Amino acid sequence: MPESGVSDKMDTKTKILTILRENDTYVSGQQLCNQLGVSRTAVWKVIDALREQGYQIEAVQNKGYKLLSAPDVMSASEIASRIHTKWAGQKIVYLAETDSTNNDCRRLLQEGSPNGTLVVADMQKTGKGRRGRTWISPPGVSIYMTIGLRPEFEPGRASMLTLVMALAICRTLADVTGLNTQIKWPNDIVVNGKKVCGMLTEMSLVDAYIDQVVIGVGVNVNQEQFAPEIAQTATSLRIEKGEKVGRVQIIQKSMEYFEEYYEKFVTTCDMSAIMGEYNDALANMGAQVRVLDPKGEFGGIARGIDEMGQLLVELSDGTITAVYAGEVSVRGIYGYV
Repeated sequence: MPESGVSDKMDTKTKILTILRENDTYVSGQQLCNQLGVSRTAVWKVIDALREQGYQIEAVQNKGYKLLSAPDVMSASEIASRIHTKWAGQKIVYLAETDSTNNDCRRLLQEGSPNGTLVVADMQKTGKGRRGRTWISPPGVSIYMTIGLRPEFEPGRASMLTLVMALAICRTLADVTGLNTQIKWPNDIVVNGKKVCGMLTEMSLVDAYIDQVVIGVGVNVNQEQFAPEIAQTATSLRIEKGEKVGRVQIIQKSMEYFEEYYEKFVTTCDMSAIMGEYNDALANMGAQVRVLDPKGEFGGIARGIDEMGQLLVELSDGTITAVYAGEVSVRGIYGYV
């Protein structure tokens, strides 16, 4: 299991890995020394450490170093060397094991970590889902990550960030795997009617203003089987694609898409700029749904979301009612979706 670590894109290991990854040709040792301001011995030690982790790095006299292949490993340096965003995931904290990435990210923000701090874990012992559910978190096969934000908009808008992240993850998984990924409102990602990803957004207030928001994401990547009690509703990317899927590439692309969609969102602080794309991905669109509202269940046809991220449900008499996520769940008439 990779060791826990932190990377803010400034450590030597991350820089060398980034440079090698971005160059198709050989990079001389002297060039690395000059770019990073370190000794040849320091460069050699990093190269040696990377090789021990499984990176195939060729060294040719008078030419330098070339990255031939990278292992499917999770580490702060590996993740950071792949991320090319302005702020999302520019500080990476990787944990081999933790109780909850949401809790870790919240603590880091309280200690002064920057907006966009990303916490990634190989295993969670007490992962959380919506309405207090436990998110099952085995090691080595899934993604458990949380991004920390310091928004400046009013608290009533924060719940829509879950939908923003859902769209980012939906696009990411489709790009990486080629699978037909969809969103089950408000925030589950499904493939062939089964859940591959869930997320949980938590907000902290100070004097009625947002202090921080953390968005936790759990993706079933390489599980090959599930417990009987969830096998009818859960699946993994590996099961659906029929082959192993790289986890770090998913983390990389999810940060790129999230940054793009978040910046569109904050221009209006509603879903108007990305509502069309969200509705195009909505698995419930045009389908009969059952709204499990504590005030009383009812059925109707899902007609997409509005600018505030509410699900529009057409009732039998033709009227439209807007459903706010909160404590409400939506299920298909004949199954999970």
